[in-house]
Amino acid sequence: MTSRPRIHFTATSGWINDPHGLSIVNGRYHLFFQYVPDSMVWTPACRWGHAVSDDLVHWHEQPIALEPGDGDAGVWSGSVVRDEDLGARAYYTSVHVPDFGVGRVRVARPLDPEWGHWAKEDVVVELPPELDAIAFRDPFVFRDTDCWRMLIGAALSDGTAAAASFSSSDGHAWTYDGIAASRSSAQTEPVWTGTLWECPQLFTVNGQDVMVTSVWDADVLHYVVYATGRWEDGRFRPDTWRRLTYGESYYAPSFFRDRQGRPCLVFWMRGALDVQAGWAGAHSVAYCLSMVDGELVMRVHPEVDAVVGARDGSEGTSLLTQWHPSDGDLRVGDGSSEATVLHRTLSGIQVRREGDASVTTLPVPSDATVTLVADGPVVELCCGTCGFAIAAGADLDVQLMDPAPIVVL
Repeated sequence: MTSRPRIHFTATSGWINDPHGLSIVNGRYHLFFQYVPDSMVWTPACRWGHAVSDDLVHWHEQPIALEPGDGDAGVWSGSVVRDEDLGARAYYTSVHVPDFGVGRVRVARPLDPEWGHWAKEDVVVELPPELDAIAFRDPFVFRDTDCWRMLIGAALSDGTAAAASFSSSDGHAWTYDGIAASRSSAQTEPVWTGTLWECPQLFTVNGQDVMVTSVWDADVLHYVVYATGRWEDGRFRPDTWRRLTYGESYYAPSFFRDRQGRPCLVFWMRGALDVQAGWAGAHSVAYCLSMVDGELVMRVHPEVDAVVGARDGSEGTSLLTQWHPSDGDLRVGDGSSEATVLHRTLSGIQVRREGDASVTTLPVPSDATVTLVADGPVVELCCGTCGFAIAAGADLDVQLMDPAPIVVL
């Protein structure tokens, strides 16, 4: 049996995936997301769903913001920006079928102060002829001193994953400036970054430029990576790449700034679903970002902590607590014999699936304090420098096992 998560956003019915465009309007958080109503699986005919919240915990679904039609076979991921002179604009990926791998960027504007109704406008960016790409989507738009910048995820025909760079003075006429950053799929150290970067985003945390992107290859969604580096004149020059997420759930994070201007992320969580109730997909809790010793660090957002931290984890409620690996192994399962066990080692926290010989090690100190968020079919572990999540089609049970000796690997 599956209960609906209480603090992780899910649609009333249908499929959801990527969150995007998270903004603050008149003091309320507005979240947009990929949405296929009345479907338990993804299809190209995505919409932009819409939800609002006063506290980043209790989300209220709104009417769909953008539908297919008017030249769009699907309305895919993008971003929302605001300007005092130009107002609010949504930049989204407009796709055609069956060749939906290469999208176009189209603009939409809200028709009312509460962003309840939107009107589509022009297509402003298409795949440049000189860019030899077999995939092109997910615009991320941001202000860069005296101009607007746009990053678009791309897969080049030679197996290189890239973020294409565009600039504009008015947000309407865009100039292709070349490749902002790229990396060959042949490079595997310190982390492999695939053949396509989905939802590449560039932002600053504590004065440090950071690029976050999701790793795709041959229709397989892998994990989230990030690079620290320098953003200059439409180019991002990475210093090092690191893996941000582990497990099979986290993907397609969306960057936003909260009411205090703090940098934050929220993730799509794959695997959470209830076939009988007719919903599939969830979003993670919000995380605040900081830089510590050159690494990106995630912490559960204070608003989430304030609302959820006081709950006791009894039946029907959510639990947010701290797990100390030295207190014992953690076993997370849905009642089947193939639970996931987390165990401390000298090299970090070892993650293994019962009945599976493969092992993943979370690169955090074995004495680290881990924030645990348990919510029906969803369990998140925030380890600071990385995150691990499990989402299932049944409620998950979290058990602290007897202390065990550290395994030397």
